[in-house]
Amino acid sequence: MATIRDIARECGLSPASVSRILNNDKALQVTEETRRKVFDTAKKLNYVKKGGAKSKASFTLGILQWFSAKQELEDEYYLRIRRGVEDFCVKNSIRIVRAYRTDTDYMDTLKDCDGLVCVGKFGKKDADKLIKFKSNIVFLDMVTEHPEVTTLTIDLYTAAKEALDHLKSLGHSKIAYLGGIEYASGSEVIEDERRKAYVKFMKRNKYPYSGLMREDEFSLSSGYKMMQDLLDSKEELTAVFAASDAIAVGAMKAIKEKGLSIPEDISVISINDDEMSGFTEPPLTTMHAPAYDMGQHGANLVYVAGNLDIKTPLKVLIPCTMVKRSSCAGI
Repeated sequence: MATIRDIARECGLSPASVSRILNNDKALQVTEETRRKVFDTAKKLNYVKKGGAKSKASFTLGILQWFSAKQELEDEYYLRIRRGVEDFCVKNSIRIVRAYRTDTDYMDTLKDCDGLVCVGKFGKKDADKLIKFKSNIVFLDMVTEHPEVTTLTIDLYTAAKEALDHLKSLGHSKIAYLGGIEYASGSEVIEDERRKAYVKFMKRNKYPYSGLMREDEFSLSSGYKMMQDLLDSKEELTAVFAASDAIAVGAMKAIKEKGLSIPEDISVISINDDEMSGFTEPPLTTMHAPAYDMGQHGANLVYVAGNLDIKTPLKVLIPCTMVKRSSCAGI
């Protein structure tokens, strides 16, 4: 079994320095190159701390994303999840390997990882393949009924219900829904919890809604086009519930171009709390979805499960909180 002295000998450092680096001693002034060399050597030699737990330096966490790098840059929500995972790893000196489902060789890239965080909507076939590929695995932003897999998701159903209840409390009953359609692994249509909550809310309150629903993509341009179509249809409405901030911002542009005011003529509320939502005119009322924190939790669960050999899975729903701004008002 490799020792600190073995690592020190290969790196050309003293055993004391290696020990301090492996224990993430911030007081030790060394270059990032030296620190990384020690971590990589510890992994190569399969160094294990006394007591049986792997050192952080010997742990490699893989991040697999269901979309391309280009798509990620266009979607702040998934970017925040990934940053949460990576920031946890950086703070804890955990090595990172990234891959995308669109990569033809992603399994080869991730084969030596000690644990895997999968970000996004993977289809059943992909999910089953990944579960067989890595036993220490967490899915973020995806629900799977597999009994042996840990999943963390944002509680979009409750968030949508709270957003709609807020509009109801302001006197709105003619509420439109602007949503997006997502496909797991590019082909399987995903049932949207926000849409489900909207339909149930409108039925329960006996509010008319059949002509007030539009669905397309989760994008600014899609929100703009859907809102244009809704306004051109002459359907009577006083409020809009958008499934994402991007859709909401696009819708707000269409509303203003029709010469209508927000929130005097139409109130707008959404989900995500992207950075741009606080800089719209007026600032957007939205449900804060803690995507960054979900990424941190996911990375932590994989690391802890790997070190302590935890087998019991978790099915976690993460709540949202409302951020009230100026885009909603009473009728």
